[in-house]
Amino acid sequence: MTLSAGPATIGDLDAARTTSISPLISPAMLREDHPVDDGVAELVRHGRAETVDILEGRDDRLLVVVGPCSVHDPKAALDYGRRLAAKAEELRGELHVVMRVYFEKPRTTLGWKGLINDPDLDGTFAVNKGLRMARRLLLDVSGLGLPVGCEFLDPITPQFIADIVTWGSIGARTAASQVHRQLCSALSMPVGIKNSTEGDVQVAVDATRAAAASHVFPGINTDGLAALLTTSGNPDCHVILRGHAGGPNYDTATVTDTLARLAKSGLPERVIIDASHGNSGKDHVRQAEVVRELATRIGGGERGIVGLMMESFLEGGRQDLDLGHPENLTYGQSITDACMAWDDTAPLLEELAEAVRSRR
Repeated sequence: MTLSAGPATIGDLDAARTTSISPLISPAMLREDHPVDDGVAELVRHGRAETVDILEGRDDRLLVVVGPCSVHDPKAALDYGRRLAAKAEELRGELHVVMRVYFEKPRTTLGWKGLINDPDLDGTFAVNKGLRMARRLLLDVSGLGLPVGCEFLDPITPQFIADIVTWGSIGARTAASQVHRQLCSALSMPVGIKNSTEGDVQVAVDATRAAAASHVFPGINTDGLAALLTTSGNPDCHVILRGHAGGPNYDTATVTDTLARLAKSGLPERVIIDASHGNSGKDHVRQAEVVRELATRIGGGERGIVGLMMESFLEGGRQDLDLGHPENLTYGQSITDACMAWDDTAPLLEELAEAVRSRR
């Protein structure tokens, strides 16, 4: 082979499989277009502080994160939010309710990746539009007086929306990721980290410990420019038990073992239980059984469980997305994981509130 002294062809070296590169709106521009007003700012500050108080045991209420598996229709999500806000206000003495408003859907193989990635549900991937829709919805839900929770999947997404988020989560597929542990260390809100899909609880414990430490890593700043981020660490991270492929893990023995693992690692002894996913066998009807069992245990005085998660939407179950034909979808029904109907969710919130009263 004879080497040429001429300039290299960039396309041959690093763009052989990249078909296009499109401009992305900067986080600063998006924040300017959809700003946080004083009311929302106070809601976020207060919501985060209340969450930390529950995690630290200074507040004996339960943290309840409830809402759609993944938002695909902002109108339906806001409709759900209005109902949840009213119930949250009714039960605020016992429950700290945060609406699950997830925009990024992790996939084991393929499928719709969430509102930010494909807001038109047609495979056109209008990400700038998706970012605008996502931020607008977070502001609208917060305007109801309802704190919001988001899962963070792509490490640059938080720069666009994290200033409105009261509680964050890291999913089972990314709990072992160094990138996501570093991200957690930078986030300004409490973050729950799930056990792995195979049921490894220690990976979530290790992630919680890693996220509490300071890190230095590359990312982007609010202008969208490459930057080096230095963090102080996030002491408000915690473990979420979400079950696994082999079955549930919300039993007392697993909770006790998880608390012991946390103590051994020098971490606060607290867990949140996800009533969906492996803990219900992905059966939305069985979520209610999980919640009722946990309510009984909490009401009986079991400690260490500081919160619950539920997947819930206006209509129960799920439906398949016919890509490019969102007009065929049933209003208020999930297109990802099956969710409980609102009419089944509201009574469960009341049962959890009664459990807190009994524990007192």
